[in-house]
Amino acid sequence: MAAELVFEHKSKLWFTINDSLLMIKRSSRHIIRNTDQLLGAFFQPIMFLVLFASVFGGSISKALPPGITYINYLMAGIIVQTVAFGSTTTALSICGDLQKGIVDRFRSLPMGNLAVLNGHIVSDLFRNAISTFVMLIAGLVIGFRSHASLLNWLEIAGILILFTLAFSWLAAIVGILAKSVEAVQWLTFVLIFPLTFASTAFVPPVGMNSVLRAFAVNQPITQVVEAVRALILGTPIGNHAWLAVVWSLGLMVVAIPVASWLFRRRTTN
Repeated sequence: MAAELVFEHKSKLWFTINDSLLMIKRSSRHIIRNTDQLLGAFFQPIMFLVLFASVFGGSISKALPPGITYINYLMAGIIVQTVAFGSTTTALSICGDLQKGIVDRFRSLPMGNLAVLNGHIVSDLFRNAISTFVMLIAGLVIGFRSHASLLNWLEIAGILILFTLAFSWLAAIVGILAKSVEAVQWLTFVLIFPLTFASTAFVPPVGMNSVLRAFAVNQPITQVVEAVRALILGTPIGNHAWLAVVWSLGLMVVAIPVASWLFRRRTTN
């Protein structure tokens, strides 16, 4: 009996992994074939980078420590902002699949409950990797120079992967709850926009009022931005790295079971 239970457990795990890989392949193909998504991945981060560097660079650079240019300061914030807003695509894709009845077709097959969600969320890692790479190239063209070593870049990649997964699972909850694609767009905007702009992504916190500054320096996006920024600039990282990891893992611990329960509840009713 015990051997049969172990075998059944291993079989369920294997089928879940296999189904997830199939869904990851499906979602990744959609990114490649969807011209709109590719254009967004290429041009949106470049647009933000160039505009922020051009419009705010002259005034904000005066508030930065000596030897740090605004483009170098800005790069970490733009990367994290791109990842955060990129999670909107997860919510849109999940909501679209639910509305079109595609998930119902999948659920009629012997498929693992998490496979569809895993497919959308992991494929987001690929799209964000493309956006980040393109943005770094654009940054080098307009003057960005990093002091990070290869080990530092691996650390940056690890932090960003955790952060991407955390926000994608949160976005999955929005995609499951939303009744329309339009609702997804404004819900994700309302959730992500205040977090990114009320952070240290684009400006130092010294010019903020006390209430906004207290919020800005103690929220997850700031911790991720400051960890990535310190690694890029070669400055002391302090507590930001482990706080960024704790925030990301904490969000996933909450979001994954909630998203799984909501998805199962919506697709079995």
